[in-house]
Amino acid sequence: MTTLLNLILFALALPATAASLYLLVLTLLSRAPSTALRSSRRLRFDIIVPAHNEAAVIEGVVANLLKLDWPADGFRVVVVADNCTDSTAALARAAGAEVLERHDTQRRGKGYGLDFAFQASQGKGWAYAVVVVDADTGVSANLLEAFSTRIENGAAAVQAHYGVLNSQASWRTRLMTIALASFHRVRSRARERLQLSCGIRGNGWCVTHRLLRQVPYRAFSLTEDIEYGIDLGLAGYRVHYADEAHVAALMVPGEQAARTQRRRWEDGRLQLIRSKTLLLLQEAMGRGSAVCLDLALDLLVLPLSYVAVNVAVLIVLAGVALPWEPSMEGWLWLALGCGMSLSLYVLRGWQLSGVGIRGLMDLGRAPLFVLWKVLLMLRAHESAEWVRTKRE
Repeated sequence: MTTLLNLILFALALPATAASLYLLVLTLLSRAPSTALRSSRRLRFDIIVPAHNEAAVIEGVVANLLKLDWPADGFRVVVVADNCTDSTAALARAAGAEVLERHDTQRRGKGYGLDFAFQASQGKGWAYAVVVVDADTGVSANLLEAFSTRIENGAAAVQAHYGVLNSQASWRTRLMTIALASFHRVRSRARERLQLSCGIRGNGWCVTHRLLRQVPYRAFSLTEDIEYGIDLGLAGYRVHYADEAHVAALMVPGEQAARTQRRRWEDGRLQLIRSKTLLLLQEAMGRGSAVCLDLALDLLVLPLSYVAVNVAVLIVLAGVALPWEPSMEGWLWLALGCGMSLSLYVLRGWQLSGVGIRGLMDLGRAPLFVLWKVLLMLRAHESAEWVRTKRE
C-alpha cells in the first residue's frame, strides 16, 4: 500500500514540481529591465487593426492610435473590416483610418484577416514593419518608439506588454488583470533578461516585413498568436519584449461571454501542444536552441488553474496519509514548496498589475474561478472553428 501511494504521489509531484520550479525561476528574474535607448524616429509602420463587426468600438481605437507619439507621416492606421455586416468599415474611414474590406466566409478568423492585411501592406512597399492592435484596445503613446528602438538595435519581432483596459469592471476582470500581469509581464521580463522569446501575445506586437518574407504568416489556428511566435522560434528568431510600452484590451466581465473566450483559448492551446511540442523539443536538442526549449516548456506548463489543482491534490493526499505513514512527510513538504512557489508567482503578478488592495482581496475568489474553469473544460469539446467573443 505504501509503494502504491508513493507511486501516486510521484506521478502528481513530477508535473507540479516542474511547473512550480519553472514559474519560480521566472518570478525571481522579473526585475524591471533597464530603460531602452531612443530611436531615430525614421521607421514607418502600418498599424493593422483586425475588426469583425466592431462598430461599437472601432472609432475609439482609431482615435487613440492617431494620437501616438510618432511623426504623422511615419505611420498609417489600417482597419481590416473582416466579413463585417455592420458599419465598421464606414465608421473607421470617418475616424481617419484606411480600410481594407475582406469577404471570405470560408476562411474565417483573425489569422486570415491578418494574413490579408500583411500581404496588402507588403504590396504597397511603404511600411518597414507592421503592428497588430485589436479593435477593443487602448495603447500607450510610446508604442511605436518602443518598437522602433528595438528594431534599430537588431530586433525583427517585438511584443509590448498586454494588459486589461477595464480592470475594475468586476472581480473577474481584476483576476484577469493579475493573470495577464503574471503571464505577460512576469514571464516576459524574465525571458528578456535570458535573451529568450517572449512570444506573440495576439495584441500589441510588431514584425518587420523582412522577417515576414523569411517566415510568412501562416498561423490560422484558434490561438494564431502563439502559433506564429512558435514559428518564429523554429526559424531561429526570438520575439523581444518592450516593457515600457503597453496595450490594454477590454475583457468580458460576465460569465457567459468569458466561457466562450476561455474555451477558445484552451482548445487552441491543446491543439498547439499536440502539434508543436515535439517539433520544438527536436529543434532544441538538434541545434541547441534555448529559445525553442523555452517555447516548448511554455506549452507544457499548463495554465495556472490546472497546476494549482495538481498542487492542491498533492497537498491533500500527502496530508491525509501522513498520520498513518510518517514517510509521507517529504511529499507534503515538497507539495507545500510548490504551493509557495505558485503563491509568489501570483503575488508578483498582483504587484505588477496595479489593481491594488481590491485585487488582492479578489484573490480569495480564485478557488471559485479555478473550479469554474476546470468544470468548463470538462464540458468543452475541441473546436476548430473560430467564434468571436461577444462584447458586453
